[in-house]
Amino acid sequence: MLRPRVIVCLDVREGRVVKGTRFRGLRDVGDPVELAARYEAEGADEIVFLDIAASGEGRATLLDTVRATAEALFVPLTVGGGVRSADDIGPLLRAGADKVSVNTAAVRDPGLLSLAAERFGAQCIVISIDAARTGDAWRCWTHGGSVPTELDAVAWASECRQRGAGEVLLTSIDRDGARTGYDLDLTRAVADAVPIPVIASGGAGAAEDLRDAFHQGHASAALVAGILHDGLTTVGELKDRLQAWGVGVRPAPDRDILSGAEP
Repeated sequence: MLRPRVIVCLDVREGRVVKGTRFRGLRDVGDPVELAARYEAEGADEIVFLDIAASGEGRATLLDTVRATAEALFVPLTVGGGVRSADDIGPLLRAGADKVSVNTAAVRDPGLLSLAAERFGAQCIVISIDAARTGDAWRCWTHGGSVPTELDAVAWASECRQRGAGEVLLTSIDRDGARTGYDLDLTRAVADAVPIPVIASGGAGAAEDLRDAFHQGHASAALVAGILHDGLTTVGELKDRLQAWGVGVRPAPDRDILSGAEP
């Protein structure tokens, strides 16, 4: 059994990390290389780098920024945004990504997942699902949460797994940036439907939200962004709280070591 993971997300636009609410009202929060290194030092298990404008602008991911970010890290790096075909995945992996997430292109051509998994291995392929509630179900959105589809999020996650995806990055558009907690019903529905790891995303406001994602949402990992970018907490503080509640996350580095203090 893998340990529950705390993953930090860097939404990148024009080479800078940005954050908003429900994918809107974006504001600059820093340099991706500096932030990635800081969050790894605090104990992040993985970093997710999403070029959120690439699909909407019809361009490839910013490889130079990905390469610089990867060079600053030892923990796994997932990169997404701008992947239009399986041919776009190789350059990202060569630039230092450990995994590549796909959303819009997979909806347009689901066969991309099978081809990518065959070529690079399922462990490299993450299906990114941006979902919003519609009645009693959740519908998928593409192009950075700007274009609705008729796809049911749970059924789509199951199909993506069957086609070769090795992990699901599941973002609640309704909760994104709201800091009111993850959509536990959505997370649990997808996690119970697929036998691959599901990353809960969208809505983290406190350590309790991560605990609930693991215990009630059945998530394998929890994605965090805004509360870290705004300095409301740190990865280390989140992990300390989770450990106190019995969640078996990997311990954060000793703060004295991080600060350079004498033992």
